[in-house]
Amino acid sequence: MPLNIRAKKSTVRRRDVLAGMALSPFLGVLPVIGQEAAVPLHSTHLGEPVPFNPGLVRKMAQKLASKKYSPPTLVLPKELENLTYDQYRDIRFRPDQAVWRDEALPFQMHMFHNGFFYTQPVSIYVVERDESRKLLYSTDYYSFGPSVQPPPPDHDLGFAGFRLHTPINRPDYFDEMVVFQGASYFRAVGKNQAYGLSARGLAIDTAEPSGEEFPIFRTFWIEKPMAGSSSIVVHALLDSPRTTGAYRFTMRPGESTEMDVELTLYPRTNLARPGFAPLTSMFLFSASDRLGVDDFRPAVHDSSGLSIRNGRGEWLWRPLSNPANLQVSAFMDHSPRGFGLLQRDRRFANFEDLEARYERRPSVWIEPIGDWGPGAVHLVEIPSKSEINDNIVAYWRPADTIPGGSEYVLNYRMQWTNAPNPPPDVAQVVSTRLGTGWDAPTRLFVIDFAGEAFGKLGPDESPEPVIEASAGKILNPVVQPNPEIKGWRLSFELEAGEAQTVELRCHLANEAGRLSEVWVYRWTI
Repeated sequence: MPLNIRAKKSTVRRRDVLAGMALSPFLGVLPVIGQEAAVPLHSTHLGEPVPFNPGLVRKMAQKLASKKYSPPTLVLPKELENLTYDQYRDIRFRPDQAVWRDEALPFQMHMFHNGFFYTQPVSIYVVERDESRKLLYSTDYYSFGPSVQPPPPDHDLGFAGFRLHTPINRPDYFDEMVVFQGASYFRAVGKNQAYGLSARGLAIDTAEPSGEEFPIFRTFWIEKPMAGSSSIVVHALLDSPRTTGAYRFTMRPGESTEMDVELTLYPRTNLARPGFAPLTSMFLFSASDRLGVDDFRPAVHDSSGLSIRNGRGEWLWRPLSNPANLQVSAFMDHSPRGFGLLQRDRRFANFEDLEARYERRPSVWIEPIGDWGPGAVHLVEIPSKSEINDNIVAYWRPADTIPGGSEYVLNYRMQWTNAPNPPPDVAQVVSTRLGTGWDAPTRLFVIDFAGEAFGKLGPDESPEPVIEASAGKILNPVVQPNPEIKGWRLSFELEAGEAQTVELRCHLANEAGRLSEVWVYRWTI
């Protein structure tokens, strides 16, 4: 007789619950407009009005920098002590309590509850007409499921963070747009995207033997949006043992969600190894190297590579890897024009994961505003055996130490997007694949390029490969057309010899100049 098989309900994957990360642990969205009766933001949930202007946050940061660092702490009531992940998920924000829900505005706000990993409360203020009022904690904001008991009603827990909702995918539905939660982490999405990599306000001493310092956003001021507005502004006060800072985020949701970030740091001590515009992502494996992988999926990653447009206007593409040992790369530059961690694989067939939907993870592009001067884009690749670990970090580090007691200003724009705009004016690297060479001691590299720049080639002209290696020998370079992508394929073998590590660079060109991005790769044994 036939087996009666019932499909097992998919379980929650711990991809998005990591200590100290920006995440949305219960990823709820508001119902269709008009489906539930709106409940106004009660005045009893707001503190007394106080004057506010953007300069106030800078003054607070500067004053805070003159004092010794003291992290915010929270004593949880016994009902919320030692919550499991499932218990934490049972605390749900009530959509009918969303801030501004009853005011027909283009944005609404939910607040995250403290508990589980989140025991550093943040203060949230609502700004309107040059005044701010503190948002007061209340159990009215939440529903508590059967696995967790609500705290006493008079217990002030503050909040663990917040998320903003706005219509992105259709006009009658408020989607999640951005989440601020955990240290200085935040995530955002554009149209038809799913949360993936995270950004941070600041990174300090990343991958240093002494250990990394994680600054926190301890206070937020959210400006009430105007009716019909296409943007919303969030101010944040950053704090850590080494520095304080004032941040202003101007966020514009849409096909791509854009953020203008203005920051001013007030270091308590010298900052020799800061990381600006830091991005944190996950890369487990891809078609480039599946050695030892036993997984039904072709690839597992939030981002496929690091893209850089340096100060000379040169486009670089570095495929990400999951190395056997910690790898740190620095791409020296002066006045960079942009960098970012990109997800270029946009087909479901490249991942075959119905739950994670990695093909919908956003790319994030950082565009400096003003001259950032000399420094380097740093890429940190950390060995990982699980997709729950965010093991990739990219950021900008200035060449000079930022002195303690100084004021340091930096501005940039972020795109949370499927493809950065404007795109490279050269052909892009579509894929990178590695395997055993034709001769056993060699490694075979196969790189596909595609783009309109190849239209500059004559009807019978083929691009020429330009390949460099820091050690070893390059053998058997071959360029051939790839009609499947309307581009070209470059293949070559590396004979490393005694070298433990080889830095590789290559691009395609003709007599008129470079036709493609510069592919850069670090091969290690």
